[in-house]
Amino acid sequence: MELKGKIVLITGASSGIGAWTAQAAAAKGAVPILTARSIEKLEVAAVSMTPSPAVYTMDVTKDEDVTRGIITVMEKYGRIDILVNNAGFGLFERTVDMPSSQFAAMMDVNYMGTVRCTKAVLPHMLARGEGHIINVASMAGKVGSPKSAGYTATKHAVLGFTNALRMELAGTGVAVSAVNPGPVNTPFFEQADPSGQYVNNIRWFMMEPEKVARHIVRVMETRKQEVDLPWIGALGGRLYGLFPRISNRIAAKMLNKK
Repeated sequence: MELKGKIVLITGASSGIGAWTAQAAAAKGAVPILTARSIEKLEVAAVSMTPSPAVYTMDVTKDEDVTRGIITVMEKYGRIDILVNNAGFGLFERTVDMPSSQFAAMMDVNYMGTVRCTKAVLPHMLARGEGHIINVASMAGKVGSPKSAGYTATKHAVLGFTNALRMELAGTGVAVSAVNPGPVNTPFFEQADPSGQYVNNIRWFMMEPEKVARHIVRVMETRKQEVDLPWIGALGGRLYGLFPRISNRIAAKMLNKK
């Protein structure tokens, strides 16, 4: 699909994958709209982009904030062609040690944030008979690892929501895709891994955010249903699905890097 002139709304776009996706989409002629909670961070991200994109504050944990943000964008642009649900964060800790409030906080942003934004945009897309919703999930949603039970559960929920929604919307003209990256070199780990231990252990495996952004833009163009990144992670996910018992024994040791 030609992206020139397409209105692309991206959540969690103040840094990392979201900011790089906005830049990559703009390079294809799209009109990116950056949203996040911090206007200061959004403005910093926008400065490095040409042409400078529109930025709006939007907290995906608040229904009224999401509704207000979507209405504001619709009033200015008349439509949203592509929604990229990218906002999210992670905390890595053993289940026995992590407070329930942190499980709930991750679910509220990563999963319910995706649901809120989708529900706010979807009626407009259905009324037009076209649109594309891209949910940035994670390979963690397919293969769990020690100290990420809470984060894994949120991304598993995003994938389940994505797959079911795609079937619901068959024949409506609205496409639904999932992009599942492995570890990406972004500020995500400043909160998820403050000690830096996990990053040091898997640095060789980490992807750069601009690479993930290129894949997301490619999904915009092709409307591919799902992309797993990188290829070695995609292979591991498939093997895990085929041989779960054997894979669990192997993965428990190989993925214990946090």
